[in-house]
Amino acid sequence: MKIKYILPALVLIINVACKGQEQTNQKPPNIVWIVSEDNSKHYLKLFDKNGIETPNIEALAKHGVQFNRVFSNAPVCSVARSTIISGCYAPRTGAQFHRRTELVPMPDSLRMFPAYLRDAGYYTVNNSKEDYNFEKSDKVWNESSSKGTWKNRQQDQPFFYVHNIGTTHESRLHFPESDMKDAPTTANIDEYTVQPNHPDTELFRYTNARYRDKMVEMDNQLGEVVKALEADGQLENTFIFYYGDHGGVLPGSKGYLYETGLHVPMVVRIPENYKDIIDLKIGSQTDRFVSFIDLAPTVLNLAGVQVPGQIDGKPVFGNGVDVKKLDKENVAYGYADRFDEKYDMVRSVRKGKYKYIRSYNPYNFDGLMNNYRYQQAAYREWKEMYEDGKLNELQSAFFKSRAPEMLFDVENDPYETINLANDSNFGTTLKEMRGLLNEWVSGMPDLSFYPEFYLVQNAFDNPVEFGRAHKKDIKNYIKTANLMLQDTAIAQTELKKQLRSTDPWQRYWALIVCSSFGDKVNALTPVIKEIAKNDKEGINRVKAAEFLGLTKAANPAPAMLEALYTAQYETEALLILNSIVLLNSSNYGYKFSIEENKINPDFRTEKSEVTRRLEFLNTQVH
Repeated sequence: MKIKYILPALVLIINVACKGQEQTNQKPPNIVWIVSEDNSKHYLKLFDKNGIETPNIEALAKHGVQFNRVFSNAPVCSVARSTIISGCYAPRTGAQFHRRTELVPMPDSLRMFPAYLRDAGYYTVNNSKEDYNFEKSDKVWNESSSKGTWKNRQQDQPFFYVHNIGTTHESRLHFPESDMKDAPTTANIDEYTVQPNHPDTELFRYTNARYRDKMVEMDNQLGEVVKALEADGQLENTFIFYYGDHGGVLPGSKGYLYETGLHVPMVVRIPENYKDIIDLKIGSQTDRFVSFIDLAPTVLNLAGVQVPGQIDGKPVFGNGVDVKKLDKENVAYGYADRFDEKYDMVRSVRKGKYKYIRSYNPYNFDGLMNNYRYQQAAYREWKEMYEDGKLNELQSAFFKSRAPEMLFDVENDPYETINLANDSNFGTTLKEMRGLLNEWVSGMPDLSFYPEFYLVQNAFDNPVEFGRAHKKDIKNYIKTANLMLQDTAIAQTELKKQLRSTDPWQRYWALIVCSSFGDKVNALTPVIKEIAKNDKEGINRVKAAEFLGLTKAANPAPAMLEALYTAQYETEALLILNSIVLLNSSNYGYKFSIEENKINPDFRTEKSEVTRRLEFLNTQVH
């Protein structure tokens, strides 16, 4: 071993010993992650009776632990992966938007966690997807490419290796409908139940089966990685994690905070030479809650590396964990903001068997156009059937405004179809879950209570510090946003006050709350009309016009188009276009004659999200 690896390895061994880790092997363990893209636990029979057999993953479980309660904190790639690499909640670090318009720095001098492993003597390899919303450092990976391999390390050097499998990515379901005849599935299309909120059509059954074929293909690729470790003599020196990077991708999964978007499979194979350093038995299952913020500290803990205090997560197994405390901490949080050109703001908390979803823009219905989603034929069919009146109430919910609060018993209602928020029998549970979420968003604090374009211009040099400096303001915005949960009469008095606030973002949230109430706060229409004409913030004029359009009090087009033509920032224009697409949808049917030459040409580049929105709007005829 070269000298430069001897000292870090000695330091690592001393750290491990000091932590009381009783290992049969002095060398720290290798750690391998095998990550499949875009699949929730619902597709694997190991986790769900409606899934398909995956023998290689099942073999890992037989010599390891099956984790039944693992949750991505975000239901989309870059935000989920930014959470993993930092160990931090994305809405407090500025990493919550997909696709990013600007990279943000890592918070508080924190480094991407593989850098700490590398400092400790590990050879760190990523093969090959990164997709982080953070500024990149060249000291994180020894290798990061499609050719990356642990075999390039020094002799006896421990390694951390990430192997990404794209076989199950959403794009694999972007097939022509003719494939139903031309490309039969190996999986039996009649063997898998269509979700209750989906139409039970030939296309949905075919899509279900085709995606399960991808699970099998992915499983075979995972098996090849395991075989390579075994052939290299490293199998019993290596912890192998398999997990999905978030949920998806049947309609309403990826991009949404339902269980199909967040609840992922995870299995950890435990090597014989290190089985004594964790509390879980080989061949067992656990319902211990694991969030993606916990993956980094868990790996650092296994490696004997001190977990930085800036990380939000905690080790969920390994030396020194408080097992009794872990088994009681059955809470996981989720977040969804802008995904591509589609804006929304939704937060969730799951505790035990209950799931609480808080929609801060509840009128932004789930099925609002997102170009990438609708490249999937099943999405298009679902939308067409809704517009043709061929769906039942449950299947139609995706295309209608949501309740601001939703509460589900996910053990008895796994596809979150029955909202218990208004059931008096669950009043205590609702209050508890609401309190957990409010404490979380205010404690971070959650930067999304400012519009994205404002954050880009004012916060992205140091998002975490911006959040600290504006924590009191954010708490006030949360308080205003929560008026939509109050009795209308009580809320209306406070809304009238906030609509005249000198703080533009208090006005912004008061307008959003008014739109959530709709006709119930028609008494506020005169002051909202005044805002639509005169507010200094263009986005507030838009939000006022949005209320007027939703309540049919006035045509929203003039105010929205004027704000679009004078927008100073691309994400400001994109947020305005989101409101235009909403009101242009079949639910409302307003027409917008957009003069594209009046929009800042810098926003209309070939690949911009603004261009994507404009292309869609140009196809709409009502």
